[in-house]
Amino acid sequence: MTSTSIVAQHVRRTSLAKRHPAALMGSLGVLAVLLSIYSLKIGATEVSFGNVLHALVGDRSDQAAAIVFDFQLPRVLLCWLIGTALAVSGAVMQGVIRNPLAAPDIIGVTKGAGFGGMLLLLAIPGVPVLAVVPAAFVGGLLAAGLVYLLAYRRGATPVRIALVGIAVSAAFEAGIRFLLVRKPLDVSAALIWLTGSLFGRSMSAVLEILPWVLVLVPLIVVWARKLDVLGLGDDLAAGLGEPVEKTRRMLLLFAVALAAAAVAVAGTIGFVGLIAPHMARRVFGGRHLASIPAAALFGVLLMLFADMIGRGLAPPLEIPAGLVTAVVGGPYFLYLLVKTGK
Repeated sequence: MTSTSIVAQHVRRTSLAKRHPAALMGSLGVLAVLLSIYSLKIGATEVSFGNVLHALVGDRSDQAAAIVFDFQLPRVLLCWLIGTALAVSGAVMQGVIRNPLAAPDIIGVTKGAGFGGMLLLLAIPGVPVLAVVPAAFVGGLLAAGLVYLLAYRRGATPVRIALVGIAVSAAFEAGIRFLLVRKPLDVSAALIWLTGSLFGRSMSAVLEILPWVLVLVPLIVVWARKLDVLGLGDDLAAGLGEPVEKTRRMLLLFAVALAAAAVAVAGTIGFVGLIAPHMARRVFGGRHLASIPAAALFGVLLMLFADMIGRGLAPPLEIPAGLVTAVVGGPYFLYLLVKTGK
């Protein structure tokens, strides 16, 4: 029996066996597009659909259309890119660690990237928000490197990675709180970024994260079968000819890079990488070739909803998208925790 047939049998037992996955995937894509167009209307000053259409075709002669193109459109594009990056990163981590509660938050990447970005913001007051990209990326990679280094004992087992990831995440969270105490007068910009806000983002922010998503997401989709094989367990995966440690290391590197890039651009937006993969598996089953693109679409929808609620709930006051996802994701995490415990 080939490795492909073994994986197919394993996934089939856990799948919901939807009859028309392509049509359902297309429906999610259409919903995301329609929601994106509608969200362009929402803001401190609501604009008409006419101005939205003018902005989309490049006509910025009207002031409202210029606002849509310069301020609203970059945020919608960032919702697509950040939602995709965090959701796919979470799907990979859950597949590699074989832990349904794994996510960039749990593995420590989010807190590590947040610590790196905040360190730069507080060390150089007034630094542009986009300048935190390299610092946050280095922080995320440092956190992932520490997790893998501390978890490696003749191999890095999934359980050990998850436990060490929680400890590393807590350590970076303590570092963030220490920075807030040490620099109490310089934390306003850092706190806005740390809570996961898309406020004030421009097309330059879109260009910062776009290459990471365009390169890494297709690579992960190509490696989707390897995730299915890893899901069978290390011994069986090795017996099927899969270099387990090398594959796990590369997939974690891809996931870390995606999550760190998202945090660097938008701050620490939590729970998207946890919720979106779960929703995708419930609807499309456990085969990663289907669940990873589905997780990306669910991540986009979550980010669009969070950003719309943050902009439209109490204008002109804006609630950071990270706070909205935390309000939604906290109870969902508790539900998953109770369900997994049972």
